Amino acid sequence: MNALLAADASGALGFPILSMLIIVPAAGAALITLLSKRRPEYMKLVAAITSVATGAMSIWLLAEFDRDDSGLQFVSNHPWIEEWGIGWHLGVDGISLFLIVLTGVLFPLSILGIDPHNADPAQDKPYFAWLLLLEAGVMGSFVSLDLFLFFVFFEIVLVPMYFLIGGWGYEGRVYAATKFFLYTMIGSAFMLVSIMATVFIASRNGVDGVTFDLVEIAENAEFAASTGRWLFFGFAVAFAVKVPVFPLHTWLPDAHTQAPTAGSVVLAGVMLKLGTYGFLRFGLYLFPEASIWSRHIWLTLAVIGIIYGAIAATMQQDLKRLVAFSSVAHLGFIILGTFAFTSQAITGSVMQMVNHGVSTGALFLLVGMVYERRKTREIADLKGIQTVAPIFAAAFTVVMLSSIGVPGLNGFVGEYLILIGAFLSARWYVVIAATGVILAALYLLWAYQRVFHGEPDDDNKTFAELKLREAAVLLPFIGIIVFTGVYPKPMLERIEPAVESLITHIEDKTDYESPQPAEIAVVDHGDDGGGE
Repeated sequence: MNALLAADASGALGFPILSMLIIVPAAGAALITLLSKRRPEYMKLVAAITSVATGAMSIWLLAEFDRDDSGLQFVSNHPWIEEWGIGWHLGVDGISLFLIVLTGVLFPLSILGIDPHNADPAQDKPYFAWLLLLEAGVMGSFVSLDLFLFFVFFEIVLVPMYFLIGGWGYEGRVYAATKFFLYTMIGSAFMLVSIMATVFIASRNGVDGVTFDLVEIAENAEFAASTGRWLFFGFAVAFAVKVPVFPLHTWLPDAHTQAPTAGSVVLAGVMLKLGTYGFLRFGLYLFPEASIWSRHIWLTLAVIGIIYGAIAATMQQDLKRLVAFSSVAHLGFIILGTFAFTSQAITGSVMQMVNHGVSTGALFLLVGMVYERRKTREIADLKGIQTVAPIFAAAFTVVMLSSIGVPGLNGFVGEYLILIGAFLSARWYVVIAATGVILAALYLLWAYQRVFHGEPDDDNKTFAELKLREAAVLLPFIGIIVFTGVYPKPMLERIEPAVESLITHIEDKTDYESPQPAEIAVVDHGDDGGGE
């Protein structure tokens, strides 16, 4: 404990950066609520300054991160409710690093570049306050190393997203917001019960006293196999709903379709990753035996989600709903990689969390631009956009190809690592899942052909070209898509040490041995001139 407290100055930074990543957006939200409604122009200014400052700190964190360190960095650990063993325990490693950076980048882009479709200056105050509170909750979830603290932030994010969908969404926003809230709240109830049970069982089996400290429990607690499986199940239900894993996915298409564009970008970009990240940080780390025991359940659901999501996306007539169902398929790949239990597959899953956030977030941004121009998302009503807006079509093409997983763009790297890594331990699941890559090309290319090709009719002839402000928002997305696809090394070398550490922890706590790629056999032909 003393060593952790001594490290509270956030390592070499000498600055409590993880705490500030939470405090700054939360303070911005509080400040907005105190501002007068008579000066609505101040609302966006405060939100922009706050989110840009948070984003700058996340980039600073990335620059100072030690890529060779597999452990937790920039640790902050202070007692909070000491008599209950609850602490303000924060830390970051390669698994959470790029999710924090993605959060820091997405929110200022959403605030500066996206206006709600039913923009009303009188409503700017709650809109920007909810966005900043959402950012604080997401940041807190990604850096929390205390079970109680994580649960608090995991739940906080539900409230602002509920009000963003219900207040600034489209026609069916109230139904979608309510469905989203109920699904996620019910899932979280299971996790709360498991957290309390985990803490008190751990206090009697290897842990000295009552503590909610994730690292302390994961490293020292001993759970009977049946007990660990029940506890894992409680966490897994909450994470499966948040991902969402088939068949708990039904809230997602409604929430995405009815959410405002900024809400969809944030929901796809980072909020869904609370589930996939939760499986890695809490599920596999706390309960390695239960994770291995149940892996075939999750692999099966992942493959079903990949195929089902792709087929359902192909059948959609609403362009935004199509992208929403594509998320079900892409997140299935992440679950597949997570429960393959190989370093390549898990590394690919972590990378694909970020890639999906960038690519699908950009797709929702582009679909929102289509709606603002045509006031419809129906594919049948859109035609020939490429003729009248070629630059807009080019941007859509790059993002679409990234989502498909074309080599040279970011989506390919993550999916390739997942498939090649999972093939070592879940061969037949990979064979089936690989068809999802083909189906992704089918539904996205077919949708693109119907929307952008052909001769525009009278309604689409006036489709506006990409504006300077819109291009400025899209440019970071496209830059990340291309850079990561061409040169993924900076991401991989920061992710891999943490993943290797997790695999080692699982092997130490169980009888599991992670399969390694087969070495190429070298045949010695002696001196007959045949070489090797």
